[in-house]
Amino acid sequence: MATRIVLNSTGTADVMHLEHLQAQAPGPGQVWLEQTAMGVNPLDLLQRKGGAPLDLPSGLGLEGAGRVAAVGDGVHDVQVGDRVAYAMGPVGGYASGRLYPAERLVKLPPQLDDQAAAAVLFKGITAQYLLKTTYAVGPGSQVLLYGAAGALGQLMAPWARHLGATVIGVVSRPQSVARAQAAGCHHVLVFDAATLAGQVRELTQGQGVDVVYDCVGKVSLQASLDSLRVRGLLVSFGGTSGAPAAIEVATLNAKGSLYLTRPSLAAHTRTVDEYQQRAADVLAAVAEGIIQPRVWRRYPLAEAARAHGDLEQGLSEGALILTA
Repeated sequence: MATRIVLNSTGTADVMHLEHLQAQAPGPGQVWLEQTAMGVNPLDLLQRKGGAPLDLPSGLGLEGAGRVAAVGDGVHDVQVGDRVAYAMGPVGGYASGRLYPAERLVKLPPQLDDQAAAAVLFKGITAQYLLKTTYAVGPGSQVLLYGAAGALGQLMAPWARHLGATVIGVVSRPQSVARAQAAGCHHVLVFDAATLAGQVRELTQGQGVDVVYDCVGKVSLQASLDSLRVRGLLVSFGGTSGAPAAIEVATLNAKGSLYLTRPSLAAHTRTVDEYQQRAADVLAAVAEGIIQPRVWRRYPLAEAARAHGDLEQGLSEGALILTA
Protein backbone atom coordinates (compact mmCIF):
# COMPACT_ATOMS: atom_id res chain seq x y z
CA MET A 1 0.00 0.00 0.00
CA ALA A 2 1.29 3.45 -0.93
CA THR A 3 1.28 6.61 1.19
CA ARG A 4 0.96 10.25 0.22
CA ILE A 5 0.76 13.72 1.74
CA VAL A 6 -2.65 15.40 1.44
CA LEU A 7 -3.81 18.96 2.21
CA ASN A 8 -7.42 19.67 3.13
CA SER A 9 -6.61 23.33 3.78
CA THR A 10 -3.67 25.67 3.33
CA GLY A 11 -1.59 27.12 6.14
CA THR A 12 1.27 26.09 8.40
CA ALA A 13 3.17 22.84 7.95
CA ASP A 14 0.75 20.91 10.17
CA VAL A 15 -1.92 21.02 7.42
CA MET A 16 0.01 18.22 5.68
CA HIS A 17 -1.37 14.77 6.56
CA LEU A 18 -0.11 11.32 5.61
CA GLU A 19 -2.72 8.94 4.21
CA HIS A 20 -2.66 5.46 2.69
CA LEU A 21 -3.87 4.64 -0.79
CA GLN A 22 -4.13 1.60 -3.00
CA ALA A 23 -2.14 1.34 -6.20
CA GLN A 24 -4.30 2.55 -9.09
CA ALA A 25 -4.56 1.22 -12.62
CA PRO A 26 -3.12 3.82 -15.02
CA GLY A 27 -5.42 5.24 -17.66
CA PRO A 28 -4.50 6.01 -21.26
CA GLY A 29 -1.16 7.82 -21.44
CA GLN A 30 -0.46 7.29 -17.73
CA VAL A 31 1.85 5.16 -15.61
CA TRP A 32 1.70 4.04 -12.00
CA LEU A 33 5.00 5.17 -10.57
CA GLU A 34 6.57 3.69 -7.43
CA GLN A 35 8.62 6.54 -6.03
CA THR A 36 11.68 6.33 -3.81
CA ALA A 37 12.70 10.01 -3.70
CA MET A 38 10.84 13.32 -3.94
CA GLY A 39 12.30 16.81 -4.14
CA VAL A 40 11.21 19.63 -1.83
CA ASN A 41 11.07 23.07 -3.44
CA PRO A 42 10.16 26.63 -2.40
CA LEU A 43 7.11 26.45 -4.67
CA ASP A 44 5.79 23.58 -2.52
CA LEU A 45 5.90 25.86 0.51
CA LEU A 46 4.15 28.65 -1.37
CA GLN A 47 1.35 26.30 -2.43
CA ARG A 48 1.02 24.84 1.06
CA LYS A 49 0.69 28.33 2.55
CA GLY A 50 -1.95 29.35 0.01
CA GLY A 51 0.26 31.77 -1.92
CA ALA A 52 -0.17 29.79 -5.15
CA PRO A 53 -3.48 28.24 -6.21
CA LEU A 54 -4.38 24.64 -5.34
CA ASP A 55 -7.72 22.90 -5.74
CA LEU A 56 -8.36 21.40 -2.31
CA PRO A 57 -8.14 18.70 -1.15
CA SER A 58 -4.82 18.26 -2.89
CA GLY A 59 -1.54 16.48 -2.88
CA LEU A 60 1.70 18.42 -2.84
CA GLY A 61 5.04 18.21 -4.62
CA LEU A 62 6.26 18.65 -8.19
CA GLU A 63 9.37 16.50 -8.42
CA GLY A 64 10.09 12.82 -7.92
CA ALA A 65 11.98 9.75 -9.07
CA GLY A 66 11.35 6.03 -9.00
CA ARG A 67 10.35 3.02 -11.11
CA VAL A 68 7.51 2.48 -13.57
CA ALA A 69 5.29 -0.24 -12.08
CA ALA A 70 2.41 -0.26 -14.60
CA VAL A 71 1.56 1.45 -17.89
CA GLY A 72 -1.74 2.44 -19.44
CA ASP A 73 -2.93 2.20 -23.02
CA GLY A 74 -0.99 4.17 -25.57
CA VAL A 75 2.23 4.39 -23.55
CA HIS A 76 5.24 3.61 -25.73
CA ASP A 77 8.17 5.72 -24.50
CA VAL A 78 8.57 3.97 -21.13
CA GLN A 79 7.92 0.44 -19.93
CA VAL A 80 7.54 -1.42 -16.66
CA GLY A 81 10.82 -1.43 -14.76
CA ASP A 82 12.23 1.79 -16.22
CA ARG A 83 13.87 4.18 -13.80
CA VAL A 84 12.45 7.65 -14.37
CA ALA A 85 12.08 11.09 -12.86
CA TYR A 86 9.96 14.18 -13.54
CA ALA A 87 9.60 17.85 -12.73
CA MET A 88 6.45 19.98 -12.63
CA GLY A 89 2.83 18.96 -12.36
CA PRO A 90 0.40 17.49 -11.96
CA VAL A 91 0.86 18.18 -8.28
CA GLY A 92 1.12 15.17 -5.97
CA GLY A 93 4.80 14.30 -5.84
CA TYR A 94 4.88 13.73 -2.07
CA ALA A 95 3.87 10.08 -2.39
CA SER A 96 5.40 6.62 -2.45
CA GLY A 97 3.19 5.79 -5.44
CA ARG A 98 1.22 7.89 -7.90
CA LEU A 99 -0.27 8.18 -11.36
CA TYR A 100 1.72 10.38 -13.73
CA PRO A 101 1.60 11.32 -17.46
CA ALA A 102 4.05 9.05 -19.29
CA GLU A 103 5.09 11.72 -21.81
CA ARG A 104 6.55 13.90 -19.06
CA LEU A 105 8.73 11.20 -17.55
CA VAL A 106 12.48 11.47 -18.03
CA LYS A 107 14.48 8.24 -18.29
CA LEU A 108 17.43 8.16 -15.91
CA PRO A 109 20.94 7.06 -16.82
CA PRO A 110 22.36 4.19 -14.71
CA GLN A 111 24.95 6.41 -13.04
CA LEU A 112 22.36 8.83 -11.60
CA ASP A 113 20.54 7.44 -8.56
CA ASP A 114 16.96 8.30 -7.65
CA GLN A 115 17.82 10.70 -4.85
CA ALA A 116 20.26 12.65 -7.02
CA ALA A 117 17.64 12.80 -9.79
CA ALA A 118 14.99 14.12 -7.40
CA ALA A 119 17.49 16.70 -6.17
CA VAL A 120 18.52 18.02 -9.56
CA LEU A 121 15.78 17.83 -12.19
CA PHE A 122 13.34 20.58 -11.10
CA LYS A 123 16.11 22.95 -10.00
CA GLY A 124 18.28 21.99 -12.95
CA ILE A 125 15.59 22.82 -15.51
CA THR A 126 15.05 26.12 -13.69
CA ALA A 127 18.77 26.88 -13.93
CA GLN A 128 18.81 25.81 -17.57
CA TYR A 129 16.06 28.12 -18.77
CA LEU A 130 17.29 31.06 -16.67
CA LEU A 131 20.84 30.82 -18.01
CA LYS A 132 20.09 29.85 -21.61
CA THR A 133 16.67 31.30 -22.47
CA THR A 134 15.71 34.13 -20.10
CA TYR A 135 19.19 35.59 -20.63
CA ALA A 136 21.75 33.90 -22.87
CA VAL A 137 24.73 33.84 -20.52
CA GLY A 138 28.02 33.50 -22.38
CA PRO A 139 31.68 34.52 -22.45
CA GLY A 140 32.13 37.92 -20.81
CA SER A 141 28.69 38.03 -19.19
CA GLN A 142 28.54 39.67 -15.76
CA VAL A 143 25.98 37.90 -13.56
CA LEU A 144 24.61 38.81 -10.12
CA LEU A 145 23.13 35.71 -8.50
CA TYR A 146 21.13 35.80 -5.28
CA GLY A 147 20.87 32.64 -3.17
CA ALA A 148 24.27 31.57 -4.43
CA ALA A 149 24.80 29.12 -1.56
CA GLY A 150 21.37 27.51 -1.83
CA ALA A 151 20.27 24.45 -3.76
CA LEU A 152 19.48 26.35 -6.97
CA GLY A 153 22.46 28.66 -6.64
CA GLN A 154 24.81 25.69 -6.36
CA LEU A 155 23.63 24.66 -9.84
CA MET A 156 23.47 28.11 -11.44
CA ALA A 157 26.88 29.35 -10.27
CA PRO A 158 29.02 26.58 -11.82
CA TRP A 159 26.86 26.41 -14.94
CA ALA A 160 27.12 30.18 -15.51
CA ARG A 161 30.87 30.01 -14.92
CA HIS A 162 31.16 27.13 -17.41
CA LEU A 163 29.34 29.28 -19.97
CA GLY A 164 32.00 31.96 -19.55
CA ALA A 165 30.38 34.38 -17.11
CA THR A 166 31.84 36.23 -14.17
CA VAL A 167 29.54 35.29 -11.29
CA ILE A 168 28.95 37.63 -8.37
CA GLY A 169 27.07 35.66 -5.73
CA VAL A 170 24.87 37.09 -3.02
CA VAL A 171 24.27 35.27 0.27
CA SER A 172 22.24 36.16 3.33
CA ARG A 173 24.89 35.54 6.00
CA PRO A 174 28.68 35.37 6.33
CA GLN A 175 28.59 31.62 7.11
CA SER A 176 27.43 30.98 3.54
CA VAL A 177 30.28 32.76 1.76
CA ALA A 178 32.59 29.75 1.57
CA ARG A 179 29.82 27.53 0.19
CA ALA A 180 29.04 30.04 -2.57
CA GLN A 181 32.71 30.29 -3.45
CA ALA A 182 32.99 26.51 -3.60
CA ALA A 183 29.97 26.45 -5.94
CA GLY A 184 31.84 28.58 -8.46
CA CYS A 185 31.23 32.26 -7.66
CA HIS A 186 34.14 34.58 -8.50
CA HIS A 187 33.00 37.08 -5.86
CA VAL A 188 30.55 36.70 -2.97
CA LEU A 189 28.71 39.53 -1.23
CA VAL A 190 26.70 39.32 1.99
CA PHE A 191 23.37 41.01 1.30
CA ASP A 192 22.84 44.52 2.60
CA ALA A 193 20.21 46.44 0.69
CA ALA A 194 21.95 49.75 1.39
CA THR A 195 25.39 48.77 0.11
CA LEU A 196 24.94 45.95 -2.41
CA ALA A 197 24.62 48.05 -5.56
CA GLY A 198 27.71 50.06 -4.66
CA GLN A 199 29.70 46.87 -4.12
CA VAL A 200 28.54 45.51 -7.47
CA ARG A 201 29.53 48.75 -9.22
CA GLU A 202 32.97 48.54 -7.65
CA LEU A 203 33.44 44.96 -8.87
CA THR A 204 32.33 45.88 -12.39
CA GLN A 205 34.39 49.09 -12.77
CA GLY A 206 31.28 51.19 -12.37
CA GLN A 207 29.31 49.53 -15.17
CA GLY A 208 26.93 47.21 -13.36
CA VAL A 209 26.06 43.64 -14.34
CA ASP A 210 24.34 42.38 -17.47
CA VAL A 211 21.74 40.32 -15.60
CA VAL A 212 20.50 39.97 -12.03
CA TYR A 213 18.88 36.71 -10.97
CA ASP A 214 16.79 37.76 -7.97
CA CYS A 215 14.93 35.05 -6.03
CA VAL A 216 14.58 37.22 -2.89
CA GLY A 217 11.95 39.68 -4.05
CA LYS A 218 10.64 42.39 -1.76
CA VAL A 219 13.73 43.52 0.13
CA SER A 220 16.17 43.20 -2.78
CA LEU A 221 14.25 44.84 -5.62
CA GLN A 222 15.80 48.30 -5.46
CA ALA A 223 19.33 46.99 -4.96
CA SER A 224 18.86 44.69 -7.95
CA LEU A 225 17.72 47.50 -10.23
CA ASP A 226 20.63 49.68 -9.12
CA SER A 227 23.15 46.90 -9.82
CA LEU A 228 22.36 46.68 -13.54
CA ARG A 229 24.27 48.19 -16.45
CA VAL A 230 22.50 50.29 -19.05
CA ARG A 231 19.95 48.05 -20.81
CA GLY A 232 20.56 45.30 -18.25
CA LEU A 233 17.97 42.66 -17.35
CA LEU A 234 16.40 42.03 -13.95
CA VAL A 235 15.11 38.46 -13.67
CA SER A 236 12.74 38.37 -10.69
CA PHE A 237 11.82 34.73 -10.23
CA GLY A 238 11.16 34.20 -6.54
CA GLY A 239 10.06 35.87 -3.36
CA THR A 240 11.67 34.47 -0.23
CA SER A 241 11.26 37.89 1.43
CA GLY A 242 7.80 38.47 -0.03
CA ALA A 243 6.46 39.55 -3.41
CA PRO A 244 8.40 42.40 -5.02
CA ALA A 245 6.63 45.73 -5.26
CA ALA A 246 5.18 47.09 -8.49
CA ILE A 247 7.61 49.08 -10.65
CA GLU A 248 6.64 52.20 -12.53
CA VAL A 249 7.47 51.79 -16.21
CA ALA A 250 9.20 55.18 -16.15
CA THR A 251 11.63 53.85 -13.54
CA LEU A 252 13.07 51.38 -16.04
CA ASN A 253 13.75 54.25 -18.44
CA ALA A 254 15.27 56.49 -15.78
CA LYS A 255 17.70 53.81 -14.64
CA GLY A 256 19.08 53.16 -18.11
CA SER A 257 16.42 51.55 -20.32
CA LEU A 258 16.35 48.44 -18.14
CA TYR A 259 14.52 45.21 -18.92
CA LEU A 260 12.43 43.30 -16.40
CA THR A 261 10.94 39.80 -16.52
CA ARG A 262 9.11 37.51 -14.12
CA PRO A 263 9.57 34.03 -15.64
CA SER A 264 8.10 30.71 -14.57
CA LEU A 265 9.11 27.10 -15.03
CA ALA A 266 5.64 26.25 -16.35
CA ALA A 267 5.98 28.72 -19.23
CA HIS A 268 9.36 27.24 -20.15
CA THR A 269 8.21 23.61 -20.14
CA ARG A 270 4.86 24.23 -21.82
CA THR A 271 5.28 21.62 -24.54
CA VAL A 272 6.56 18.07 -24.09
CA ASP A 273 9.36 18.65 -26.59
CA GLU A 274 10.63 21.75 -24.79
CA TYR A 275 10.42 20.03 -21.42
CA GLN A 276 12.30 16.96 -22.64
CA GLN A 277 14.97 19.07 -24.35
CA ARG A 278 15.63 21.05 -21.19
CA ALA A 279 15.69 17.89 -19.08
CA ALA A 280 18.17 16.29 -21.49
CA ASP A 281 20.41 19.35 -21.24
CA VAL A 282 20.35 19.08 -17.43
CA LEU A 283 21.26 15.38 -17.49
CA ALA A 284 24.05 16.12 -19.97
CA ALA A 285 25.42 18.84 -17.69
CA VAL A 286 25.41 16.37 -14.79
CA ALA A 287 27.14 13.70 -16.88
CA GLU A 288 29.83 16.17 -17.96
CA GLY A 289 30.43 17.31 -14.38
CA ILE A 290 29.31 20.88 -15.07
CA ILE A 291 26.75 20.67 -12.26
CA GLN A 292 26.42 18.23 -9.38
CA PRO A 293 23.32 17.18 -7.43
CA ARG A 294 23.86 18.07 -3.78
CA VAL A 295 21.51 16.44 -1.29
CA TRP A 296 21.75 18.25 2.02
CA ARG A 297 19.29 16.20 4.07
CA ARG A 298 16.87 13.30 3.63
CA TYR A 299 13.54 12.97 5.46
CA PRO A 300 11.01 10.13 5.56
CA LEU A 301 7.83 11.08 3.72
CA ALA A 302 5.99 11.18 7.03
CA GLU A 303 8.32 14.00 8.15
CA ALA A 304 7.53 16.38 5.29
CA ALA A 305 6.58 19.06 7.83
CA ARG A 306 10.11 18.98 9.27
CA ALA A 307 11.57 19.39 5.79
CA HIS A 308 9.34 22.42 5.19
CA GLY A 309 10.39 23.88 8.52
CA ASP A 310 14.09 23.55 7.72
CA LEU A 311 13.60 25.15 4.30
CA GLU A 312 11.53 28.02 5.73
CA GLN A 313 14.14 28.75 8.40
CA GLY A 314 16.94 28.88 5.85
CA LEU A 315 18.79 25.94 7.38
CA SER A 316 19.36 24.00 4.16
CA GLU A 317 22.73 23.94 2.44
CA GLY A 318 21.56 22.00 -0.62
CA ALA A 319 18.58 20.04 -1.85
CA LEU A 320 16.06 18.48 0.55
CA ILE A 321 14.73 15.03 -0.31
CA LEU A 322 11.76 13.03 0.97
CA THR A 323 12.20 9.26 0.86
CA ALA A 324 9.72 6.41 0.67
